[in-house]
Amino acid sequence: MPSKILPSPKGLWRKEAFIVTASILAIYLSLSLGPAGFKPGLALKVLWVKLWEGDSGISPGILNIFWEIRTPRVLLAALVGAALASSGAALQAVFRNPLVDPYLLGLSAGGALGCAVAVAWLPRVPVSLAAFLFAYLAAFLTYGVARLSGEVSRISLILSGIIVSAGLMALVSLIKFMVDPHRMAEIVTWMMGSFALSTWEVVKQTFPPVALGLAGLYLLRFRLNLLSLPEDEARSLGVSVEKERAAVMGLAALVVGAGVAAAGIVGWVGLMVPHLVRLSVGPDHRRLIPLSMCTGAGLLVVSDTLARTLTAFDLPVGIITSLTGIPFFIYLLKQQRTGGWEYA
Repeated sequence: MPSKILPSPKGLWRKEAFIVTASILAIYLSLSLGPAGFKPGLALKVLWVKLWEGDSGISPGILNIFWEIRTPRVLLAALVGAALASSGAALQAVFRNPLVDPYLLGLSAGGALGCAVAVAWLPRVPVSLAAFLFAYLAAFLTYGVARLSGEVSRISLILSGIIVSAGLMALVSLIKFMVDPHRMAEIVTWMMGSFALSTWEVVKQTFPPVALGLAGLYLLRFRLNLLSLPEDEARSLGVSVEKERAAVMGLAALVVGAGVAAAGIVGWVGLMVPHLVRLSVGPDHRRLIPLSMCTGAGLLVVSDTLARTLTAFDLPVGIITSLTGIPFFIYLLKQQRTGGWEYA
């Protein structure tokens, strides 16, 4: 690992504190921004009313907009952002490839296909369960296709991810063509990525699988340092590479599937955030995983805030993340070509 991207221990806690504080502040301020603007202090008053049944004199209309519409949307964006960013960091470690993320590996497309299948033909199957199963299948399909060339190189993994994603999205398009217009509208919303339909019920459904997956990735953050080593070295240190890799991929599929079921396909967050955090605090996954969770939550909340404030209508947040993620990916490819980036 080049020394220029290894932060010195001195002052590292300041960077960590800044990342956490900035993420919390972004989430808090986003509660006050939108078509119906509120003063930042209103959030504390609403929390007082809802959690401690206090009397703040807030009108029922404002209270309803703030608590029933905006708060669940912001919390859901934070959950999905933390899920995508941490899963991206974990997958980059598992595959020792800085250019992968849930979107490029086909996990998002697999989750979208699972959602489409559940909506179209399996109404009794929970959408989040179908999204998880298909996201997990997509991860193994991508890895299996990449191994056909013998060595799982960075290029083969990316190309296989593109192939699998294209095939899965073609199946989603086929399902759209076959179902009735009402169900097709739901599938289209998932494909674009949006938090416009966020409710407390969606938050309650999304929180358990995301919390479980994030807890698992957090507990495995020590092992990710070993999994990011060459396989021979990892095995010599007592790591069961295939089993632990499957466990990490399963946890990533769990949180990505839950995120896709809640908000649809939101690309590039899992690629950008781990790199930004790694450049700030280094490659140690003991720091990288929890800080990626915080940064991903803050970044996606900011992106969704822009999506609902830039225009008079509600833009899909997937558009915002793609517009920022594509140039970032081009920058990473340039760094790869010039040898300006290495990954342990």
